[in-house]
Amino acid sequence: MKVSVHIITYNHEEYIAQALDSVLMQKVDFDYEIVIGEDCSTDNTRQIVVDYQQKYPDKIRALLHEKNIGGTQNDIAVHNACQGEYIAWLEGDDYWTSPHKLQKQVNYLDQHRECSMCFHSTRHFHENGSRPDYNSKPPIAKEFFELEDLFYGSFMPTCSVMVRRVHIAKLPDWYEQTYAGDWGLQILITKYGKIGYIDEVMGATRIHDRGVWNGLSKIQQFKNMINDYKIMRENLAEMNTPEIANQISCFYHYWACKAACEGNTRDARISIIKSISESPFNPRISNVDRIKLFIKVYTPGLNTLINQLRTCLDA
Repeated sequence: MKVSVHIITYNHEEYIAQALDSVLMQKVDFDYEIVIGEDCSTDNTRQIVVDYQQKYPDKIRALLHEKNIGGTQNDIAVHNACQGEYIAWLEGDDYWTSPHKLQKQVNYLDQHRECSMCFHSTRHFHENGSRPDYNSKPPIAKEFFELEDLFYGSFMPTCSVMVRRVHIAKLPDWYEQTYAGDWGLQILITKYGKIGYIDEVMGATRIHDRGVWNGLSKIQQFKNMINDYKIMRENLAEMNTPEIANQISCFYHYWACKAACEGNTRDARISIIKSISESPFNPRISNVDRIKLFIKVYTPGLNTLINQLRTCLDA
């Protein structure tokens, strides 16, 4: 088997058929399989998956869990069931737009043995039309990326990534403790080779409030990112760097700012201290910003007085 298409789905009744159709339309000269984990959706997602499996029994293998096991465990179950030389990731609410996506990525990895994975651009669109569509681009223009490029998070849309399965045949124990597991795997895989980039839009990333990430509050997003960075740092020596400490410090700072705006003084104070502890002289946070925030949450009376004086001077 050349490629396993890794799909996890939960409550994707409106989207899963489009995702599956975008895989089934692929024009390739090799064998591929679709391994999809359906996690006891409360809508009609499971029936749609079953219908597709019955229609394409030689192509689709569905893991129909008897009870809801959560996104991470579902992801692990699908990963362990994949048999291909390469794994292509696709979430149940995204889809591919090019019928040549799999073929082009397989050709690329076959030709670039120095790469452990590759990715391409995708079209990002807000389902409610609240913002204009845009095409994803890596942070800098180059063909190959390495571990250091991932220090500040993943820039690879999940539905654009193809990896060599041999490098992650057995998932590490810490993986199930992470929230953004795909980012953790991307970091792990870069230990074995470079990341190749194909400058072509071949997929679509859907942004909506019911998404696993976009459905979270900002503070919960900060908490999850801090958790994942700390797990990476504890388990991968390559991630124990000043840059990672600065990044964790920034997330604590953002958390403190958001908590202060919401009137949660206790959380804001704790987060300020943790931000400073992680990186006392973080070049990414100005001392002025830190002082202003400190005054706001630790001496609210003084902060009020400063604002009143500023108002008087502006009058």
